[in-house]
Amino acid sequence: MTDLALHFAPGAWSADLSILGGDLATDDGLRTAVIISLFTDARARADDPLPEADADRRGWWGDCGSDDANDRTGSRLWLLIRAKAVPATATRARDYAREALEWLIEDGVAAAVEVEATLALVSASRATAALLIRVTIVRPEGARLAIDFLWDAEANRLMQEQS
Repeated sequence: MTDLALHFAPGAWSADLSILGGDLATDDGLRTAVIISLFTDARARADDPLPEADADRRGWWGDCGSDDANDRTGSRLWLLIRAKAVPATATRARDYAREALEWLIEDGVAAAVEVEATLALVSASRATAALLIRVTIVRPEGARLAIDFLWDAEANRLMQEQS
C-alpha cells in the first residue's frame, strides 16, 4: 500500500504533504496512516467530557458515508487539549491512540500495535509538559516499526486561540 507521505510538524500542530526532489513523496510504510489515524479528530462519544462546555463533538465528515457505525477515522486525542499533564492523562492518551489504531489489526495490516504515552518536560522555564506517544507496529511477518510523536496540547490550544 503506497500513500502520499505526510510529515507531522508538532510545532505547527499540523501535517503536510512531503516533497522529495520536487515531487510529492510517497510512504510505503505506515507512518502516514498512523498520522491520519491519530491526528484526525474522531467524533466524541456521548459520555465523553468535552474540553469546553459548548464544544461540538467533532468527527471526520467522511464517516457519514460509512454503513458500519464502528468504522470511524481518527482519534479522540483532541479531547485532551485542556487536560492537565498528569499520569491519568497519559493513560487516556494511550487508550485513545490504541483505539484509533485498532483497525490496523482488524484489517490484517499489523499483527499487533503497541502504544506508550509518557509525560515529557517541554519547557523547564514554563514548567510545561507534553505527551510523548510512541507507536510500535508489529507487521504480520514480524517486522517492527516505531514512530514517536510529541503531542503538546498547550501549544495547540494557544495556536487555536491566536487564529
